[in-house]
Amino acid sequence: MNLAISEGLFGALKPQAPDALLSLIGLYRSDSRSSKLDLGVGVYRDLNGKTPVLRAVKAAEAQLLAEQATKAYLGPEGDLEFLDRLKPIIFDDATVSRAFGVQTPGGTGALRLAAELIASARPGARMFMGTPTWPNHPQIFDIAGLQTVTYAYFNSQTQSVRFNEMMDALEAAESGDALLLQACCHNPTGADLSMDQWRAVAELVARRGLTPLIDLAYHGLGLGLNEDAAGMRLVLDAAPDALLAYSCDKNFGLYRERVGALFALSQSRMRLELAAANNKALTRANWSMTPDHGAAVVRLILDSEDLTQAWKAELETMRRRILDVRHAVATAVPALSDLVHQQGMFAQLPLSPAQILRMREDYAVYMAGSGRINLAGLTPATIIPFAQAYAACLQEEFACAR
Repeated sequence: MNLAISEGLFGALKPQAPDALLSLIGLYRSDSRSSKLDLGVGVYRDLNGKTPVLRAVKAAEAQLLAEQATKAYLGPEGDLEFLDRLKPIIFDDATVSRAFGVQTPGGTGALRLAAELIASARPGARMFMGTPTWPNHPQIFDIAGLQTVTYAYFNSQTQSVRFNEMMDALEAAESGDALLLQACCHNPTGADLSMDQWRAVAELVARRGLTPLIDLAYHGLGLGLNEDAAGMRLVLDAAPDALLAYSCDKNFGLYRERVGALFALSQSRMRLELAAANNKALTRANWSMTPDHGAAVVRLILDSEDLTQAWKAELETMRRRILDVRHAVATAVPALSDLVHQQGMFAQLPLSPAQILRMREDYAVYMAGSGRINLAGLTPATIIPFAQAYAACLQEEFACAR
């Protein structure tokens, strides 16, 4: 018998390792301890440990239910008014006119579309990317056929950005290379660039002729809407061409609706038109037509002054809660005092794999194997138990060292 026929199609596939975070979710669910603490999954949680539906979202959904007249397809760009309403929040006045957007299924869809556009323009192009980063970043770029070039971004021991190493690595980038940058609330470290550092990156991008791909997934959850976009705007203004992947899943709490957008920006009208045409073609080949509901909700919110103000107030509550958790953890665990200088939901703790395992097995504290924790998973009632577990792991390390 022909071996290829006997194996069938699927027999030729390569085994795939299970996703580490999804496996962690399964372990957490099967843990019967009432004290268990989930700091792995990257969703916002309120003081009660719940991921709420925002009141502004509920109001917009009620309006949509009452007024929506059709379920006919949107075009390949998606909801054009949704895209237009997002632009003034993301870009400065000078940049709005040179940005073309398409709606995508979440920020992940935007990143995948950006990777395919880069690969279409420059097959096998290089993508420079700091590590650690969101684990899905390299997978997206690899599948699209890009070459990833990594550099060290973060020192977990000092809880600081390795900026000099980053800039030294980027001096090796050449014109046409792409550069992934997280605009704010860095995932997984929470360590963002300062404005002076953003200025230096913008100068390098302009001088080396690089194409930045900005990942803006946590807009408004760091320092505020304008402040979170300030640094990346410098880079967008400096770059001949740029891409920006945006997610509404976190700042609007629309996780399961998968609401995102990819914006292409260029200093040349001709190049922007080429990017727009290719993005529409790639969109058609990937998902044909975008889902409507989540983007329509965002559009209705941003189209109403009252709902916009309500959303901004809820977003500020979320931001303040995360900031309060950072300060509370830093107070309870002096070794983690640097958390107050970082932004967003995530921090990467300087724990060994053995310590992370002990946190889970002995104290029911679940976190990613990298040491990344979702600070929004902590509540006032769980910060002290977390601090005690962390201190116990540190004491064990010092005892072994002696």
